[in-house]
Amino acid sequence: MYSEKESAQLQKLTGNLLQQVENKQGTLDLEDLRKALRYHEYRYYVLSSPVLSDYEYDNLYNYLKHYEEQHPESITPDSPTQRVAKGLIKDFVTVQHLVPMLSLDNSYNAEDLLDWDRRCRELSGIENIEYCAEPKFDGASISLIYENDLLTRGATRGDGVAGDDITINIKQISSIPLKAAFSEYGIQQAEIRGEVILTKENFAKYNALLAEQNLPPVANPRNTASGSLRIKDPKEVKKRNLDAFLYHVSFISLAATKGKHTIHTHSGELEMLWNLGFRSPQKEKKVFKTIQDVIDYCKDFEEKRDNLPYEIDGMVIKVNDLSLQEKMGMTSHHPRWAIAYKFKARQAESTLLNVEFQVGRTGSITPVAKIEPVPIGGVTVTSISLFNEDVIKEKDLKIGDRVLVERAGDVIPYIVRSLAEKRTGKEEDIKFPKECPVCKSPLSKPEEEAVWRCTNFDCPEQVVGRIIHFVSKDAMDIRSMGEQNVIKFYEKGWLTSIPDVYRLPYDEIEKMEGYGKKSVDKLKEAIEKSKQQPLHRLVYGLGIRYVGETTAKILANRVNHLLDYKDMSVEELQTLEDVGPKVAGSIYAFFRNPASIQALHELEEIGLALKNEKKEMAVSGNLAGQTFLFTGTLNKLKRSEAEELVEKNGGKILGSVSSKLNYLVVGEDAGSKLEKAKKINTVKVISEDEFLGMVN
Repeated sequence: MYSEKESAQLQKLTGNLLQQVENKQGTLDLEDLRKALRYHEYRYYVLSSPVLSDYEYDNLYNYLKHYEEQHPESITPDSPTQRVAKGLIKDFVTVQHLVPMLSLDNSYNAEDLLDWDRRCRELSGIENIEYCAEPKFDGASISLIYENDLLTRGATRGDGVAGDDITINIKQISSIPLKAAFSEYGIQQAEIRGEVILTKENFAKYNALLAEQNLPPVANPRNTASGSLRIKDPKEVKKRNLDAFLYHVSFISLAATKGKHTIHTHSGELEMLWNLGFRSPQKEKKVFKTIQDVIDYCKDFEEKRDNLPYEIDGMVIKVNDLSLQEKMGMTSHHPRWAIAYKFKARQAESTLLNVEFQVGRTGSITPVAKIEPVPIGGVTVTSISLFNEDVIKEKDLKIGDRVLVERAGDVIPYIVRSLAEKRTGKEEDIKFPKECPVCKSPLSKPEEEAVWRCTNFDCPEQVVGRIIHFVSKDAMDIRSMGEQNVIKFYEKGWLTSIPDVYRLPYDEIEKMEGYGKKSVDKLKEAIEKSKQQPLHRLVYGLGIRYVGETTAKILANRVNHLLDYKDMSVEELQTLEDVGPKVAGSIYAFFRNPASIQALHELEEIGLALKNEKKEMAVSGNLAGQTFLFTGTLNKLKRSEAEELVEKNGGKILGSVSSKLNYLVVGEDAGSKLEKAKKINTVKVISEDEFLGMVN
């Protein structure tokens, strides 16, 4: 899309714009600013090769956003700020596609492709046909319309004739340009087709986020991408980090003054889309002269599908010549000039043999299905998590059922559904326990939760689970410990709580079978080394419900000493970034538990640091001795960046408005904190710019 010369010019332009923003040198040229932002969006989202830091991009973006808010008449439809919509979508309107979105005929082996090639040659009357092969993306089909270079509509496939208008949600996908220079190809209006996907990396991140909230993971990237398009909150769609490949031009209307459109092949259209800034399969596609070469390419692609950053479930082969496509036509179901070569399915049938109930480190009772061993995608699956009682009911599962099994994202085994039509009458209901399967303590389940929990804090499975989590790689990273060692040491009575990790009898361990002085010294060294881990790892290692790695970092950075949290109310905890009522309630309960406080005191006595060393270091600076609190949406900084500036300059962040607060920094849409601050004479209310002036 951009030549080397254009890239160099835009990078130079970006440098000048950043300098102007930093030095506050008058009003920036808005068209230059939008050009620069579009270029860097393309580098980041399409090429995956950014040349600008997030902070620098945010500075330019926030300048444009702020200016347009002050001068609404300056807003253009293709401005990067127009991706983000305000408010919720009430209802999705049904719209007609300019050309019906047909399905593809399927093939599953080389013989099918050879037969399709024969039919193509008969229909076209040409003996040697050129084919274009490209990946079959496993996502949600979309249709986009561009008019006079601007994106005017995005729609789902629907029934093929009409779909839902999801234009607002489409604009949240950063790899889809809001403006594309179709006019340079003589095109006034274009309808293009593609697939919205969720990459494997972003799928894993989303499932990790759900796991932090103790929610079951989503089944696969395809369903998540499809479901995301119909979410009524565009901001939530933005959070999913969706992507899109555009692979077909279904309709064009030429501009009378621009002459004739000169692209005559499908591969040429893919190149055009790529040059216009779309993420098309330009690099993945390949053109072949014979069907045998196509077959070999498909087989090769199937072998390397696991190494791709996104999911594909096959290949699509198309007659490359557009005039031949038109000549061959289509049925009411599919075009005759294209076919899908489907890869081997990653689903399989099995029998549900039994359900076991496991106890997690937070007491959660998780039903685990034991199935007849079945190979799926090269892995033999025998156990599958059912997450909670509601999942069992929703899927209507019974012992003895034949079930459809899938590896979600080719990793997580997942029961798609029971095959109720195959029941014989001998199947048995799954009975959820009323007491802990390990310690026989009663179970409880708050109304707002889906998970039953063991109420015994000293339940053996909970104790072992907490310690395994504490020594794990992402927590204290005691590599020589391991799950099996934790279980063995617990059974010996040496591990009954987290602090016991630092009180192990090394002499006794050395006498155990399979251990020697060398391995014990290595274990001792790893345990001692863990005392130097940063505070956020300790917080994560404590295993507080709903507190993942990100929240652990926030908690570690907001206090001088970890035990400061025992004096905070639920309301004060909710003022922390990304801490809602549920998370705040969990943190509050942890720091009100005498056993938790006792464990923290013991860990500190053993030599672990509960103090926030970064806060201790920031004793001088422009903000030394001053207290700050932020409210509303900041334009130039993220909340976390602003708070870090306070701490680096010797100031302190408070959790709520009180007489101890010196400055309340107010952004857009400030709420109750501002009203409360106005009633306290000693609190000074300042703007974000005034705050930055104090820092500088």
